[in-house]
Parts: sequence; structure tokens; C-alpha cells
Amino acid sequence: MNQGQVELSVVLVSFNARELLDGCLRSLETALTGLAHEIIVVDNASQDGAADMVAERFPGVRLLRNTENLGYPKANNQGIAAAGGTFVLLLNPDTKVPPGVLERLLDEMKCRPEAGGVAPALRLPTGSIQVSFGRKVNVVTESVKKLFGNRWLSRRADRDKQTREVFWLGGACLLTRRAVLEEAGGFDERFFLYFEDIDLCFRIRSKGWRLYLVPGAEIAHVGGASTSGLNLLGRYHYRRSQIYFYRKHGSGLSRLALKAYLGVTFCTLYLKGILGRTGDMDQRKRFFTLLREK
Repeated sequence: MNQGQVELSVVLVSFNARELLDGCLRSLETALTGLAHEIIVVDNASQDGAADMVAERFPGVRLLRNTENLGYPKANNQGIAAAGGTFVLLLNPDTKVPPGVLERLLDEMKCRPEAGGVAPALRLPTGSIQVSFGRKVNVVTESVKKLFGNRWLSRRADRDKQTREVFWLGGACLLTRRAVLEEAGGFDERFFLYFEDIDLCFRIRSKGWRLYLVPGAEIAHVGGASTSGLNLLGRYHYRRSQIYFYRKHGSGLSRLALKAYLGVTFCTLYLKGILGRTGDMDQRKRFFTLLREK
């Protein structure tokens, strides 16, 4: 389809999620019926044959193959740069999109000219709603959210189906405008994984746009499919991104509180034998070096 005919560009970043990506793309075949669209898959050097699967089973999908894992933000920026739609849907491969959801999200964007992004509720395999939205992120709100806020927010999203404004939306399924992404500068490629979507939302809001959760629209989300096998490496990237996020958006006091918490966390992992279990000195050093970053 020519770029001038595209209303919606769907961008997926894949890393070792072959079967889940297959299920996601199959769901899109129905979910995108009647919409002028294109699908772009950016494969981050998957080792499970995901790219070949896309080329073989979904010839209409535009496939961008990376020779190494460039990280989620950089790969998404590649897909966004290749997209020609007025609207861009950022979608994780471990999702399934039911019919009617994308039309609902597009309608919300079109009737809200101030909207910089909208997202549906994400239904986890457990049956609960994933809390992939929230208020401004800081040490206090993160702590409250993890202690008991997640359960309350999940139940509210399941009970109250009214569209409402939020401070940030997760990137597992985020519909935005090409103009908004260009104005916000796309993803910050200094992140590798985690927090890059919240950072993007902060910058979208800083430009005067608003973000909306649409609980009346739902998609299925496995959650963490591309990162479940990373173990300590995944934890490292999470904490590294968290520290960088707080350096960009947090106060000096909040950064100090975060590092104090992480110091206790890393020591606990070490004492439990989880961190450096095999005597890998470099592994331990990598974690504790994070605490010295300014």
C-alpha cells in the first residue's frame, strides 16, 4: 500500500518471540480489516527464526532485520521512521488484538484533538488487568503502587470503563500520532529496555498533549515475552534504565532514595546467591557500578 493511502502504521519490535509474534500478526489480520494500514516488524537479531517466519507466513508485512539487538527504543525508532501512517500503533508481539479495538482507539484519537496517545486495557493470562498506566513516576508513587496500588488500579480499570486521562501509558499497545512522535523526538535511544515508554509519555505531555486510557477497549497481553529469558541481564537493564530515568526526570532527593533502595536490593541478591552465584566478579561489579552513576 502506498504511504499516501495509509491511515494506520502498526510497528512491532521482535526479539526471540516467534510463536507469540505469529499469534499477534494473525490477530491483526482480522483486527485491521477495513482500515488503510501497514504493518512493520523490526526484528532485533532474533535467534529463534522469528524474522524468517514473518517473511514466510506474512509476505504483506514489511520486515526490517537488524544484525544485532539494538534495544527496544532504537528498533522502534527504525519502525517509526519507515512508517507512513497518520497514526502509529506501537505494539508488542506478545499481544492479541480483538476485532473492533483499533477502530475504538482511532475514534478516541479523532474525537480528541488534544490527545497525544491512547491505550486499551491489557488483559493478562491471569484474567486481571495489567497496570500499564499511572501517575507521575517518583520514588513515593512507585513504592505505593507496588505495595498496594497495582491491585486497586487493576480493579478500577476492570470495573470503570470510562475513558480517562492518565500521566503515562505503557508501550505494549500505544496509539499515537506521527506528528506527536516527531514533536517529542521519538524514543530516547540511551535506554535499552524498560522505562523508555514512560519517558516518551513524559516528553509527549511536556509538549502540551494529553494521554488517555480507554478501559472499554481490551487486548490480551502475555507480558514480558521478549525479556522472560534474560534473568539477571533483564534485571540489570531494568535497574540501569530506572536510574537513567530518575536522572532525567527526578529530583536529587529521589535519585538518592532510589540508589539507597537499590544498594539494599543488590546486597540482598548477593547474600542470597542470586547475584554472582557462579563467582562471576564482572557480574557483581556491573550491578554495583550502577550505584556510582551520577
